[in-house]
Amino acid sequence: MHEMSLCESVLQIVEEEAAKQSFNKVKWLQLEIGVLAGVEIEAMRFCFDAVSRNSLLEGAVLDIVQPDGEAWCMPCGKTIPMQERYQPCPECGSYQLQVTGGDEMRMKQLEVE
Repeated sequence: MHEMSLCESVLQIVEEEAAKQSFNKVKWLQLEIGVLAGVEIEAMRFCFDAVSRNSLLEGAVLDIVQPDGEAWCMPCGKTIPMQERYQPCPECGSYQLQVTGGDEMRMKQLEVE
């Protein structure tokens, strides 16, 4: 389950920022995880709860925003919406698609005290 290591990385980043910016508690954290990022959202929530215990993330509200995926179709040159990888282009049926969005994971916002 790579969601556990993702949550541990989030905690590490937050701890580094807490040291730089002198905060000791996170009240709210927003993550952006695209639908094509390969992350199970419910597993992420479960792991976040486990990782946040006894840390500055304990009790923080986790808000996950999931932007849709999109890809550029090489044969027809159109940008198409995607909900999962390896689907064909709805315009021409090609599988020669280059993902252009929805595969990222980033920390968007924090509310701290």
